[in-house]
Amino acid sequence: MTNELEQLVLSKAQKWLDGDYDEATKRQVRYLMEHDRKELTESFYKDLEFGTGGLRGIMGVGTNRMNVYTVGMATQGLANYLKKNFAGEQIRVAIGHDSRNNSRMFAERVADIFASNGFQVYLFDALRPTPELSFAIRELKCHSGVVVTASHNPKEYNGYKAYWTDGSQVTAPHDKNIIAEVARITDIDQIQLGRNPENITLLGEEFDEIYLNRIHTLSLSPESVAKYHDMKIVYTPLHGAGVRLVPASLRKFGFTNISLVPEQAVIDGNFPTVESPNPEERKTMTKAIELGSKLGADLVLATDPDSDRIGVALRNGKGEYVLLNGNQTLSLLMAYQLTRWSELGRIDGNQYVVKTIVTSQMPNAMAKYFGVKCYDCLTGFKYIARIIRNNEGKATYIGGGEESFGYLAGDYVRDKDAVSACSLAAEAAAWAKDTMGLTLYEWLQELYVKFGFYREALVSVVRKGMEGAAEIQHKMADFRAVPPKSILNSPVVKINDYLSLETTDVQSGAKTPIKEESSNVLQWFAADGTVVSVRPSGTEPKIKFYFGVRAELKSVADFDRVEAELDAKIEAIKQELHLA
Repeated sequence: MTNELEQLVLSKAQKWLDGDYDEATKRQVRYLMEHDRKELTESFYKDLEFGTGGLRGIMGVGTNRMNVYTVGMATQGLANYLKKNFAGEQIRVAIGHDSRNNSRMFAERVADIFASNGFQVYLFDALRPTPELSFAIRELKCHSGVVVTASHNPKEYNGYKAYWTDGSQVTAPHDKNIIAEVARITDIDQIQLGRNPENITLLGEEFDEIYLNRIHTLSLSPESVAKYHDMKIVYTPLHGAGVRLVPASLRKFGFTNISLVPEQAVIDGNFPTVESPNPEERKTMTKAIELGSKLGADLVLATDPDSDRIGVALRNGKGEYVLLNGNQTLSLLMAYQLTRWSELGRIDGNQYVVKTIVTSQMPNAMAKYFGVKCYDCLTGFKYIARIIRNNEGKATYIGGGEESFGYLAGDYVRDKDAVSACSLAAEAAAWAKDTMGLTLYEWLQELYVKFGFYREALVSVVRKGMEGAAEIQHKMADFRAVPPKSILNSPVVKINDYLSLETTDVQSGAKTPIKEESSNVLQWFAADGTVVSVRPSGTEPKIKFYFGVRAELKSVADFDRVEAELDAKIEAIKQELHLA
């Protein structure tokens, strides 16, 4: 640690010892000063950044950690912005939280601060899925909302996501304006606390029923569900917020044979049965797949701790459970919606779907086939929500999602919703069995024959702490300075740079503008259709590499061979980029 950095860290830590902080916090700061200077540096070398989505960080004492003080300063900054933006109005806000350690405490602190600022506050009486918070903002005509969650991050993390009047996470210009207001809160004495508790209204099971009823309006095949209501479904909430409402939604759709993984139906912010509560990882899904195998389940479902991401495992022809990646789950759910909307005569050319730029190209092909528009947007559900907002009154949204296991059907929620996605996945399985005699996995294979076999993969390179953040920035700079000329001998023909908002035609050198918000993403397009995207995560200390390849699949009989060829191609690309 340089002397200059050491002095900065010690000065900031001393302010916490001298300030109006609780004694337990001061004891922990003293301990770090005396026994763990490395952790002291990580805790104080900077302020936990209120980014465009809010806060996310490791819990603990210090300016660079999630605690009641950093949460409080963020909330007061948000409150100040709301008062400026909605001057003269009675401001209403909704607050939710997940199962993480300290989430309830943080949520109650947020509620206290908003109430102390004179707002009408709707606080859920216990943990709830993040999408229900988005729904509540719209249903209760709130001006803003906050959910306390770190999604699928490890147990050490917590987070804070801010929402706007339409129920989506904040976007420009509000995101930058809120950040500016939060930056003006430089002392905890600026936080308003302990006033107007009568301004807080608790939301309970009656509100859940309103949410579940709205989800049920998405049902497209009630006759198929009636025939296969006893289809075996295994579900795990991974110790999180889906524990009650996902099974309740499945039952409302008509399913009667739902088994929860008992050890993981226990609400616990330590996530004791998994290394990471992320349904993207096969290891995390082990217990659910084991129970599925034991029961012979048709469908194995999972949701992350705040129940906005969905994991799906299906049996293949050999009886083995295959964990779908996010692109496959999205493609299945979207194909089901598009097919049924078409069969029901709901498509007239004025409908659309949405996906993010790092997501599979398969939805684009499906949308074209069904005669609906497919929008591509930046990574993050708030950008999908923005497209929905811009199309209100002009076109009808069917569904949309992203490769990171998020899907949203219907527009009454403006964030990814695993509660509704689980119900639609189950209904799609019943419908496929009823109308085609196929399992959901067999139908996915048929979709590959129809639209092309799209195969994707993701590599995340983790670089933690101060040094890691700098390394990630250097990597992106190097890629911009010296992009690859080819990918597996196929020349790179196009480069999209979402930071400079330019598309470069590599052969001619011609540059055309990208009409989008600036974001630190690079994409390389090869002549053979391969796409590689690179972006630092906005919420985690990692840089992500997305790979997309495609081949024709003439028949399901060729599935295993073509899948192996595509996977081998992705592995070769990883090695070429020194990622394997």
